[in-house]
Amino acid sequence: MNKGVAVTGMGIVSALGNGVEENFNALIKSLDGLSFPEILNTKHTHLPVGEIKVPNSDFEKKLQLEGDHSYTRATFLGIIAAKEAIKSSGLTQKELLATGFISGSSVGGMDATEKYYLEYESSTAHHQFIAAQHPGFTTKKISGFLDIKGFTTTISTACSSGANAIMLGARLIKAGELDRVIVGGTDCLTKFTLNGFNSLKILSEEKCKAFDDSRNGLNLGEGAAYLVLEAEHLIKDKKVLGRVLGYGNANDAYHQTASSATGEGAYRAMKDAFEIAGTAAEKIDYINAHGTATRNNDLSESNALKQIFGSEVPDFSSTKAFTGHILAAAGALEAVFSILSLQNNVIFPNLNFATPMQESGLLPITKVKHKPINYVLSNSFGFGGNCTSLIFSKNE
Repeated sequence: MNKGVAVTGMGIVSALGNGVEENFNALIKSLDGLSFPEILNTKHTHLPVGEIKVPNSDFEKKLQLEGDHSYTRATFLGIIAAKEAIKSSGLTQKELLATGFISGSSVGGMDATEKYYLEYESSTAHHQFIAAQHPGFTTKKISGFLDIKGFTTTISTACSSGANAIMLGARLIKAGELDRVIVGGTDCLTKFTLNGFNSLKILSEEKCKAFDDSRNGLNLGEGAAYLVLEAEHLIKDKKVLGRVLGYGNANDAYHQTASSATGEGAYRAMKDAFEIAGTAAEKIDYINAHGTATRNNDLSESNALKQIFGSEVPDFSSTKAFTGHILAAAGALEAVFSILSLQNNVIFPNLNFATPMQESGLLPITKVKHKPINYVLSNSFGFGGNCTSLIFSKNE
């Protein structure tokens, strides 16, 4: 019997709040964290974002950083979320020395690079932030701050990065390559991503409404989330929060930024996840959908869901209207939300939904719903057609 890989700790920071408890309280009260940019220096102040209203100077004080350090905003967020996950799992400093770290990021330290690159030739004051743009630099800074000494790597597959980090960590444990690993992702708001998504004309000037017939785009966000995964022989009497039961990754190779209308990549990712989990699609109690609220993505995912589940698609919702779309970290945050759903037997609502899509007629859950939850499917689909599905289960 596939028991899956144990999740023994988790941590999160998002526009909903700092920590698992604050995020859960906002979800259960249907309170979103979307606002207009204040920390990010941008001319697009009319675009709603999931911004964490904490300046970098406050993070520096909180983490007791001084002098010409090279920590960026994504690094700050990653450290805070990873520290909570470590505390939640009860890991000791000695245990961290043998713990792996797999982190997803697409932005990396781009927020600092874009701030200082114009002065590169005239001043050496901030040269340390040029190298910080690489996503791997962010991973190295987080692991270094937390003194994690095990296998360390970075996943950068756009919006599926955090989910792929979880999948890789679970696979390494199942293969006996690692006993314990911290997995997840971090990304922050930047002018580059806001301008980039705006140039694609897929940002909404309103709060996003996933799977709605009148959906007109997504809202970007920032945040970080990490899970601690542990091999069975390490658990003993430790509390298990949930399990990574299945995982699948596929690429529809359709377009650089768009998903195939048929949802081929999404379908294959879900299908593979069910095969790894060794469970039937009918077992799923809740789907945390990718649901970005763009015309293309929601149609693609809807078609894939109908291919997998037929006419009886389980209860589903997108939680991106709570936090904004956090790019590489989205799958990690939604993994935390999926486990919270399992722990509390609750489905979080698909905010702002009013009218079903004409093409699918699918109806997401729009109010907090309490019901027994034993299996959750979480979807994360990235640019380039990189599609990942995770299946989480209760500890049984």
